[in-house]
Amino acid sequence: MGLAALAFWPAAALAHAVLVKSVPAQRAALAEPPPRIELWFNERLEPAYSKASVTNEAGAQVDLRDVAVLAEDPRRLSLSLQPLLPGRYTVSFRVLSVDGHVVESRLTFTVKDRR
Repeated sequence: MGLAALAFWPAAALAHAVLVKSVPAQRAALAEPPPRIELWFNERLEPAYSKASVTNEAGAQVDLRDVAVLAEDPRRLSLSLQPLLPGRYTVSFRVLSVDGHVVESRLTFTVKDRR
């Protein structure tokens, strides 16, 4: 029985924080700009080493630089946005999970023109 338990140990030890949900969702086309970005991961994050930013198509940062791992849910990363114009936006994140692994990725969303 002890050997069977050990068979699963390496997989658990090598787990990384995985993005499981985002608001807005990847490739969302929104009629209204969101006030914030919310990212949920499958593991607790290290607040001091978890970062995110949002840029527009020109590469200008459009978030309010208030990224935080929420105390009430240490698997959630959140940041506020300035009022967004229609266009495509990229959310870039780099997080460190409590298991010591760094994960870097990005997602995009679009704010549609109301015309």
